[in-house]
Amino acid sequence: MYLSAQDGNRPNIVFIMVDDLGWTDTGFNGSRYYETPHMDQLARDGANFTQAYAAGAVCSPTRASVVTGRYPARLQLTTHIPSMAKGWNMGVPPENAVFTHDHPASQRQSGVPNRNYLPLEEVTIAEILKKAGYYTGYIGKWHLGHDAYHPVHQGFDWQAGVSNWGQPMSYYSPYQRSVRGVTHRIESLQEGLQEGEYLTDRLGREAVDFIQQNKKKPFFLQLAFYSVHTPIQPPEENVSYFGQKEKTENHQNPAYAAMIHKVDENIGRVTSTLRELGLEENTIVVLYSDNGGLLRVTSNEPLRKGKGYAYEGGIRVPLVIKFPGGIKKGQIIDIPVTSVDFLPTFCEAASVRPGQTDGKNLWPVLVSDKAQLERSLYWHFPHYRGNDIVPYSIIRQGDWKLIKRYEGKEFELFNLREDVSEKTDLAAKMPGKVLELNEKLEEWIKDTGAGVP
Repeated sequence: MYLSAQDGNRPNIVFIMVDDLGWTDTGFNGSRYYETPHMDQLARDGANFTQAYAAGAVCSPTRASVVTGRYPARLQLTTHIPSMAKGWNMGVPPENAVFTHDHPASQRQSGVPNRNYLPLEEVTIAEILKKAGYYTGYIGKWHLGHDAYHPVHQGFDWQAGVSNWGQPMSYYSPYQRSVRGVTHRIESLQEGLQEGEYLTDRLGREAVDFIQQNKKKPFFLQLAFYSVHTPIQPPEENVSYFGQKEKTENHQNPAYAAMIHKVDENIGRVTSTLRELGLEENTIVVLYSDNGGLLRVTSNEPLRKGKGYAYEGGIRVPLVIKFPGGIKKGQIIDIPVTSVDFLPTFCEAASVRPGQTDGKNLWPVLVSDKAQLERSLYWHFPHYRGNDIVPYSIIRQGDWKLIKRYEGKEFELFNLREDVSEKTDLAAKMPGKVLELNEKLEEWIKDTGAGVP
């Protein structure tokens, strides 16, 4: 049995989220070009989930689902929160602000409003763990609302490196750029700024400091790197190395490879700090990504497409959970899981009640190779994105995945066990299965109150 608060020894939790990291962007998931030795070590020391999903194919919905344990559709937060949305007035948004993403006039459906912030009344994992005696910290990308909705207003005791943007001003200090004549920067990182400092290094240093300062009490740290989101601004010391390295069919971008390697270095600093302080045995470390890799900078093959899309390349992501004091190392877990599962899992580790959640506690599958999670998974993206993504919903039940679109061809059906690349659409051949899954999907949409075009 894993260690928990029931033993009088609450485990620390370090949740590491890398932005836009694709399913095959790590060595442990098959990349032979990108180098991720510290992430690979986490996978060897913990459990690698090969069918882990983000609740959204873009960032804000997944991030909201992580901290609340609730599906984005239930939160009315189903696409990314734009940094310069009408009504922000460069500051705190008005109450009940929503934003409908613009789309070309040729696209016929009206857009579904998307909430511009995570409501303060939502119960977050930080609020739950704080009541259980944890000190809670947030570092890096938030993307769940402007100042009045930042982590320190959502249950976190402390924050650093948070901004009102979904991407950094610049990866180099002073982390700023000008937009419409106004200069924006990550204010909380201006103190102690070092010339030429790289943002990923700075966030790693903040994480190490947080762990050192809170080593004598249980803590929950969410470390959310802005990398490897655009702009693609790599640390110069690594670019020449990857430029000379032999490229593979799927991965060929030396600048992107250098950014991944820099994230990996800082993950190594965090795990080394835990080891040096004697905290490794009693600390849960999670490595995760908020959505699939961006197509113009990486490839998610053998998965189809990438960030934003309904196909596996948009929603299947890396996930490793390491806990030396509670689970065996070297596990490969093929059970589908998703981002709403983190809150009930962390609550179980701390022996506290999770409240209302759409997720499942993952501890049974972490401690027993016979455990299963019987449920369907759902996605809802009632928006347009780019030139070829129209509003869609998804259900995955067992090996079956149904994509329902609200414009153009209505259904696609795939068997993921036999066809992980989603090359063979079985919808026309199996209308009964389409009908069965669509009925379940419609029930879920109604239950969550999801907006549809």
